[in-house]
Amino acid sequence: MADCIGFCRRTKGPVFMDLRKEHFACLALKHTPRLGPKVWRELFVHYDSAFDAVQDAASWPVLSLANKGIAQKCVNEVWREKAEDEYRATQQAGMDVVTWFDSRFPERLKNISDPPAMLYVSGDTTLFNNPGVGVVGARECTRLGLDTAGRISAQLSKIGITVISGLALGIDRQAHLGGLKGIGSTIAVLGCGLDIDYPMDNIDVRRELDRSGLVVTEFGPGVRPRAGHFPVRNRIISGLSLGVLVAEAAHNSGSLITARLAGEQGKDVFAVPGPIGQPTFTGCHRLIKQGAALVESASDIVEILRYDFARELELVPDPAPVASEDGVEAHRAKIREKSASKKTKDESKIPTPSSRKRPSQADREAMELTEDEKKVLDLLDETDKIHIDRLGRELCFDSATISKILLILEMRGAVQQLPGMWYVVRES
Repeated sequence: MADCIGFCRRTKGPVFMDLRKEHFACLALKHTPRLGPKVWRELFVHYDSAFDAVQDAASWPVLSLANKGIAQKCVNEVWREKAEDEYRATQQAGMDVVTWFDSRFPERLKNISDPPAMLYVSGDTTLFNNPGVGVVGARECTRLGLDTAGRISAQLSKIGITVISGLALGIDRQAHLGGLKGIGSTIAVLGCGLDIDYPMDNIDVRRELDRSGLVVTEFGPGVRPRAGHFPVRNRIISGLSLGVLVAEAAHNSGSLITARLAGEQGKDVFAVPGPIGQPTFTGCHRLIKQGAALVESASDIVEILRYDFARELELVPDPAPVASEDGVEAHRAKIREKSASKKTKDESKIPTPSSRKRPSQADREAMELTEDEKKVLDLLDETDKIHIDRLGRELCFDSATISKILLILEMRGAVQQLPGMWYVVRES
């Protein structure tokens, strides 16, 4: 260990990739004052290893990678005491660490603007290679939110999509439990050290994650959970994910930070609608008003993700209709059967969706539609409902163009907007 801790004093000679030295070099960068993730990323793009970056710290100002003051702090090794302490603690605890240049480091995290330099991990690191969906929400939540988070997470995991969450109580716990039911499994991102059991009520889930899932954190051994750690943690949840689902959230919920970060990272954001007036769903409703996709099942999520991540989801099948383990589908079938048996003669005349009439060709000709408007209506004719994002992608229209066309068609009475920016043809 002394060899490794003293390596940064070398200035010449060939450098071979040594995972211990890479770990210590990442710690040197981590504990250099005023040197943060955005600069780490620039250094890692420029150099072939973290070791090389630290060795060449004096050149950072010349290369416009960092200012002279920060570079000098690294050259003067002001980081050494803290780096050595964290390194020793990691070695004593036998922790596994994945550094930026390690082949196991997740590629998706390299694409965010403020990535971690390294991650402490416990469990199956091959899960980094799976397509993942973040599932987050409130700690204080309703039974509806818990059931929905668990159901959708299980559906995703059963088709090979990894569920990513933060191991908090409430929605996070249900997301992990659902993820553990399938081959996609689940990843937990902590806001504390890997050796800290937090929250204590989730110890059972944590033990199962160590065996069948993956637990990751960028915080060192012994670091206790603090309020400021969780927003930092959230960028990793969204960074690892193709999209983020908010299953239940109040207007001030921390899970909305994850949703915001996902949007800033160019990821899809999904939200589950809840009862009107229920305070713990106000955050979800606000997200939907802002353009998040309203979803009720894993199928809704996969359908939207396929447009942006066709390659990543190439081998992922569509979720099968799920008959839930608690008998919800059987219960619904009984309700439908009972309802059908009570229909009156007049009620049976009410048109079903399949029997409703679309606007006639004469009606559409009277509207004097443009070619683009006709394309939109033709596509809407082929389905019961379709999301505005899918309409734009299918027809190769940008968001401004498709929004304008739909607004005009809605004003003419040709289409109807549903909650969550879904559209249908307004029927005769």
